[in-house]
Amino acid sequence: MREVHPTRRSEAATFAACLATILELGLEEVPETPPGEEVAGWRVSRWLGGLGLGLVAVADPAAFSWPGPWIGCGRPPGASERLAVVMYGVPSGIVFDPAGAGGADGWGLDQGFVIAAADIALARPAASPAPATVGRVEAIFVSPAAGAASASPDAVRAIPGRGLEGDRHVDGRGTFPSGLPGSALTLIEDEVCASFSPPLAAHEHRRNLVTRGIDLNALVGHEFSVGDVRCRGMRLCEPCTVVERYADRPVLRALVHRGGLRADILEPGTIRVGDPVRAD
Repeated sequence: MREVHPTRRSEAATFAACLATILELGLEEVPETPPGEEVAGWRVSRWLGGLGLGLVAVADPAAFSWPGPWIGCGRPPGASERLAVVMYGVPSGIVFDPAGAGGADGWGLDQGFVIAAADIALARPAASPAPATVGRVEAIFVSPAAGAASASPDAVRAIPGRGLEGDRHVDGRGTFPSGLPGSALTLIEDEVCASFSPPLAAHEHRRNLVTRGIDLNALVGHEFSVGDVRCRGMRLCEPCTVVERYADRPVLRALVHRGGLRADILEPGTIRVGDPVRAD
Protein backbone atom coordinates (compact mmCIF):
# COMPACT_ATOMS: atom_id res chain seq x y z
CA MET A 1 0.00 0.00 0.00
CA ARG A 2 1.54 3.28 -1.16
CA GLU A 3 0.05 6.48 0.25
CA VAL A 4 -1.21 8.98 -2.33
CA HIS A 5 -2.25 12.42 -1.05
CA PRO A 6 -5.17 14.40 -2.48
CA THR A 7 -4.86 17.80 -4.08
CA ARG A 8 -7.58 19.27 -1.86
CA ARG A 9 -9.81 18.48 1.13
CA SER A 10 -13.09 17.17 -0.28
CA GLU A 11 -15.08 13.93 -0.38
CA ALA A 12 -14.28 13.26 -4.03
CA ALA A 13 -10.58 14.09 -3.66
CA THR A 14 -10.04 12.02 -0.51
CA PHE A 15 -12.01 9.09 -1.96
CA ALA A 16 -9.85 9.17 -5.10
CA ALA A 17 -6.70 9.35 -2.95
CA CYS A 18 -7.83 6.32 -0.94
CA LEU A 19 -8.54 4.38 -4.14
CA ALA A 20 -5.11 5.27 -5.48
CA THR A 21 -3.46 4.32 -2.18
CA ILE A 22 -5.09 0.89 -1.98
CA LEU A 23 -4.47 0.11 -5.66
CA GLU A 24 -0.99 1.68 -5.63
CA LEU A 25 -1.76 3.87 -8.61
CA GLY A 26 -0.95 7.48 -9.38
CA LEU A 27 -3.65 10.00 -8.50
CA GLU A 28 -3.91 10.96 -12.17
CA GLU A 29 -4.88 7.36 -13.00
CA VAL A 30 -7.93 7.36 -10.74
CA PRO A 31 -11.21 9.09 -11.69
CA GLU A 32 -12.37 11.88 -9.40
CA THR A 33 -16.10 12.36 -9.43
CA PRO A 34 -17.48 15.82 -10.27
CA PRO A 35 -19.61 17.77 -7.77
CA GLY A 36 -23.09 16.34 -7.27
CA GLU A 37 -22.12 12.82 -8.28
CA GLU A 38 -21.84 9.89 -5.86
CA VAL A 39 -18.18 9.10 -5.19
CA ALA A 40 -18.97 5.38 -5.28
CA GLY A 41 -21.34 5.63 -8.23
CA TRP A 42 -21.29 4.48 -11.83
CA ARG A 43 -18.19 6.43 -12.86
CA VAL A 44 -15.92 4.74 -10.34
CA SER A 45 -17.67 1.35 -10.62
CA ARG A 46 -17.22 1.19 -14.39
CA TRP A 47 -13.59 2.28 -14.13
CA LEU A 48 -12.94 -0.42 -11.55
CA GLY A 49 -14.73 -2.91 -13.81
CA GLY A 50 -12.02 -2.33 -16.38
CA LEU A 51 -9.52 -3.60 -13.77
CA GLY A 52 -11.63 -6.65 -12.97
CA LEU A 53 -12.70 -5.06 -9.67
CA GLY A 54 -15.80 -3.64 -8.05
CA LEU A 55 -16.99 -1.82 -4.93
CA VAL A 56 -18.95 -3.64 -2.24
CA ALA A 57 -20.91 -1.38 0.11
CA VAL A 58 -20.54 -2.14 3.83
CA ALA A 59 -23.82 -2.31 5.75
CA ASP A 60 -22.43 -1.29 9.15
CA PRO A 61 -19.05 0.42 8.65
CA ALA A 62 -18.66 1.39 12.31
CA ALA A 63 -18.61 -2.31 13.28
CA PHE A 64 -17.01 -3.74 10.13
CA SER A 65 -13.61 -5.48 10.09
CA TRP A 66 -11.54 -6.72 7.17
CA PRO A 67 -8.03 -8.28 7.04
CA GLY A 68 -6.94 -5.79 4.42
CA PRO A 69 -7.56 -2.22 3.28
CA TRP A 70 -11.02 -0.78 2.75
CA ILE A 71 -12.46 2.72 2.43
CA GLY A 72 -14.44 4.35 5.20
CA CYS A 73 -16.27 7.67 4.89
CA GLY A 74 -17.60 9.99 7.56
CA ARG A 75 -18.68 13.59 7.98
CA PRO A 76 -16.73 15.66 10.53
CA PRO A 77 -18.94 17.71 12.88
CA GLY A 78 -20.18 20.83 11.14
CA ALA A 79 -18.79 19.77 7.74
CA SER A 80 -20.92 19.83 4.60
CA GLU A 81 -19.51 16.62 3.10
CA ARG A 82 -17.89 13.35 4.06
CA LEU A 83 -14.16 12.67 3.97
CA ALA A 84 -12.60 9.29 3.17
CA VAL A 85 -9.96 7.26 5.02
CA VAL A 86 -8.32 3.86 4.51
CA MET A 87 -9.19 1.31 7.19
CA TYR A 88 -7.35 -1.94 7.91
CA GLY A 89 -7.41 -5.01 10.14
CA VAL A 90 -9.62 -7.21 12.34
CA PRO A 91 -10.73 -5.15 14.22
CA SER A 92 -10.13 -2.26 11.83
CA GLY A 93 -8.42 1.05 12.43
CA ILE A 94 -7.35 4.01 10.28
CA VAL A 95 -4.06 3.44 8.41
CA PHE A 96 -4.30 6.41 6.03
CA ASP A 97 -6.17 9.63 6.71
CA PRO A 98 -5.54 11.99 3.78
CA ALA A 99 -7.43 14.93 5.28
CA GLY A 100 -6.97 14.36 9.01
CA ALA A 101 -10.67 13.57 9.40
CA GLY A 102 -10.26 10.81 11.98
CA GLY A 103 -8.78 13.16 14.56
CA ALA A 104 -11.90 15.33 14.78
CA ASP A 105 -14.08 14.98 17.87
CA GLY A 106 -17.37 13.34 17.02
CA TRP A 107 -16.20 11.95 13.68
CA GLY A 108 -17.35 8.43 12.83
CA LEU A 109 -17.89 6.20 9.83
CA ASP A 110 -21.27 6.16 8.14
CA GLN A 111 -20.20 4.65 4.80
CA GLY A 112 -17.77 1.91 3.91
CA PHE A 113 -16.61 0.16 0.74
CA VAL A 114 -14.46 -2.88 0.04
CA ILE A 115 -12.65 -3.06 -3.30
CA ALA A 116 -13.23 -6.64 -4.40
CA ALA A 117 -12.37 -8.81 -7.38
CA ALA A 118 -15.23 -9.35 -9.80
CA ASP A 119 -14.13 -12.98 -10.17
CA ILE A 120 -12.02 -14.06 -7.22
CA ALA A 121 -10.68 -17.17 -8.98
CA LEU A 122 -8.94 -14.92 -11.51
CA ALA A 123 -7.55 -12.59 -8.87
CA ARG A 124 -5.93 -14.98 -6.41
CA PRO A 125 -2.20 -14.24 -6.09
CA ALA A 126 0.25 -16.86 -7.27
CA ALA A 127 1.90 -18.86 -4.50
CA SER A 128 5.30 -17.50 -3.58
CA PRO A 129 8.34 -19.80 -3.61
CA ALA A 130 9.50 -20.99 -0.22
CA PRO A 131 12.45 -18.99 1.19
CA ALA A 132 15.86 -20.57 0.68
CA THR A 133 17.52 -18.95 3.67
CA VAL A 134 17.65 -20.50 7.14
CA GLY A 135 16.51 -18.28 9.98
CA ARG A 136 16.87 -18.49 13.74
CA VAL A 137 14.58 -18.24 16.76
CA GLU A 138 15.66 -15.12 18.65
CA ALA A 139 13.04 -15.22 21.41
CA ILE A 140 10.01 -17.16 22.64
CA PHE A 141 7.00 -15.57 24.33
CA VAL A 142 3.96 -17.17 25.95
CA SER A 143 1.13 -15.42 27.74
CA PRO A 144 -1.59 -17.16 29.81
CA ALA A 145 -4.40 -14.83 28.72
CA ALA A 146 -5.25 -11.94 26.43
CA GLY A 147 -3.42 -8.85 27.68
CA ALA A 148 -1.49 -10.73 30.35
CA ALA A 149 2.26 -10.26 30.68
CA SER A 150 4.40 -12.58 28.57
CA ALA A 151 7.01 -15.00 29.88
CA SER A 152 10.14 -15.56 27.80
CA PRO A 153 11.31 -19.16 28.29
CA ASP A 154 14.43 -20.58 26.63
CA ALA A 155 12.39 -23.60 25.49
CA VAL A 156 8.73 -24.52 25.20
CA ARG A 157 6.69 -27.56 24.23
CA ALA A 158 4.74 -27.29 20.98
CA ILE A 159 1.33 -28.99 20.95
CA PRO A 160 -0.07 -29.89 17.49
CA GLY A 161 -3.27 -28.08 16.59
CA ARG A 162 -3.25 -26.07 19.81
CA GLY A 163 -0.16 -23.93 20.44
CA LEU A 164 2.74 -23.52 22.84
CA GLU A 165 2.42 -24.92 26.35
CA GLY A 166 1.41 -22.18 28.78
CA ASP A 167 0.13 -19.87 26.07
CA ARG A 168 -3.38 -18.46 25.76
CA HIS A 169 -3.95 -20.05 22.34
CA VAL A 170 -3.84 -23.56 23.86
CA ASP A 171 -6.94 -23.18 26.04
CA GLY A 172 -8.89 -20.44 24.26
CA ARG A 173 -8.00 -17.53 26.56
CA GLY A 174 -6.72 -15.23 23.80
CA THR A 175 -8.42 -12.36 22.01
CA PHE A 176 -9.27 -14.53 19.00
CA PRO A 177 -10.73 -18.07 18.81
CA SER A 178 -8.37 -21.00 19.37
CA GLY A 179 -8.29 -24.33 17.57
CA LEU A 180 -8.92 -22.85 14.11
CA PRO A 181 -6.44 -22.99 11.21
CA GLY A 182 -3.63 -20.51 11.79
CA SER A 183 -4.39 -19.92 15.47
CA ALA A 184 -1.73 -22.10 17.16
CA LEU A 185 1.46 -20.14 16.55
CA THR A 186 2.38 -16.56 15.65
CA LEU A 187 5.78 -15.32 14.48
CA ILE A 188 7.31 -11.93 13.71
CA GLU A 189 10.67 -10.94 12.24
CA ASP A 190 13.25 -9.39 14.56
CA GLU A 191 14.22 -7.12 11.68
CA VAL A 192 10.70 -5.65 11.70
CA CYS A 193 10.76 -5.13 15.48
CA ALA A 194 14.14 -3.40 15.22
CA SER A 195 12.82 -0.98 12.57
CA PHE A 196 10.75 0.81 15.25
CA SER A 197 12.20 3.37 17.64
CA PRO A 198 12.26 2.15 20.33
CA PRO A 199 12.17 -1.45 19.00
CA LEU A 200 8.80 -3.18 19.10
CA ALA A 201 8.63 -5.15 22.34
CA ALA A 202 6.86 -8.41 23.22
CA HIS A 203 4.03 -6.63 25.07
CA GLU A 204 3.38 -4.66 21.88
CA HIS A 205 3.54 -7.23 19.08
CA ARG A 206 2.15 -10.15 21.19
CA ARG A 207 3.66 -12.80 18.87
CA ASN A 208 4.98 -16.15 20.13
CA LEU A 209 8.27 -16.37 18.24
CA VAL A 210 10.67 -13.67 17.13
CA THR A 211 12.82 -14.87 14.24
CA ARG A 212 15.72 -13.48 12.26
CA GLY A 213 17.11 -14.20 8.80
CA ILE A 214 14.05 -15.67 7.06
CA ASP A 215 11.18 -14.08 5.12
CA LEU A 216 8.11 -15.10 7.11
CA ASN A 217 5.67 -13.80 4.48
CA ALA A 218 7.13 -16.28 1.99
CA LEU A 219 6.23 -19.19 4.30
CA VAL A 220 2.48 -18.78 3.69
CA GLY A 221 1.28 -22.01 2.10
CA HIS A 222 4.51 -23.85 2.90
CA GLU A 223 5.54 -26.35 5.54
CA PHE A 224 8.54 -25.35 7.61
CA SER A 225 10.45 -26.51 10.65
CA VAL A 226 11.36 -24.71 13.85
CA GLY A 227 14.06 -26.95 15.25
CA ASP A 228 12.44 -30.38 15.12
CA VAL A 229 8.87 -29.05 15.16
CA ARG A 230 7.07 -29.14 11.81
CA CYS A 231 4.65 -26.30 11.08
CA ARG A 232 2.67 -24.91 8.19
CA GLY A 233 2.35 -21.23 7.31
CA MET A 234 -1.37 -20.43 7.00
CA ARG A 235 -1.65 -16.66 6.48
CA LEU A 236 -0.08 -13.34 7.29
CA CYS A 237 -0.56 -12.12 10.85
CA GLU A 238 -1.79 -8.69 9.80
CA PRO A 239 -2.01 -5.87 12.36
CA CYS A 240 -5.22 -4.59 13.90
CA THR A 241 -6.36 -2.11 16.53
CA VAL A 242 -5.72 -4.71 19.27
CA VAL A 243 -1.98 -4.50 18.61
CA GLU A 244 -2.09 -0.72 18.47
CA ARG A 245 -3.91 -0.66 21.80
CA TYR A 246 -1.25 -2.84 23.44
CA ALA A 247 1.53 -0.77 21.89
CA ASP A 248 0.00 2.56 22.98
CA ARG A 249 1.66 4.22 19.97
CA PRO A 250 0.85 4.33 16.24
CA VAL A 251 2.05 1.00 14.83
CA LEU A 252 -0.88 -0.16 12.67
CA ARG A 253 0.21 1.43 9.39
CA ALA A 254 3.86 0.45 9.82
CA LEU A 255 2.94 -3.22 10.39
CA VAL A 256 0.78 -3.66 7.28
CA HIS A 257 2.16 -6.78 5.53
CA ARG A 258 4.97 -6.80 8.14
CA GLY A 259 3.06 -8.16 11.13
CA GLY A 260 4.40 -11.68 10.79
CA LEU A 261 2.93 -15.13 10.20
CA ARG A 262 0.14 -17.29 11.58
CA ALA A 263 0.98 -20.99 11.49
CA ASP A 264 -0.30 -24.42 12.46
CA ILE A 265 1.80 -26.83 14.50
CA LEU A 266 1.81 -30.21 12.74
CA GLU A 267 3.96 -32.38 15.02
CA PRO A 268 4.85 -32.29 18.73
CA GLY A 269 8.28 -31.28 19.92
CA THR A 270 10.24 -28.63 21.77
CA ILE A 271 11.11 -25.20 20.38
CA ARG A 272 14.25 -23.57 21.74
CA VAL A 273 15.86 -20.16 21.44
CA GLY A 274 18.53 -20.52 18.76
CA ASP A 275 16.65 -23.21 16.81
CA PRO A 276 16.93 -22.96 13.02
CA VAL A 277 13.82 -21.96 11.05
CA ARG A 278 13.78 -23.40 7.53
CA ALA A 279 11.27 -24.23 4.83
CA ASP A 280 10.80 -27.96 4.23
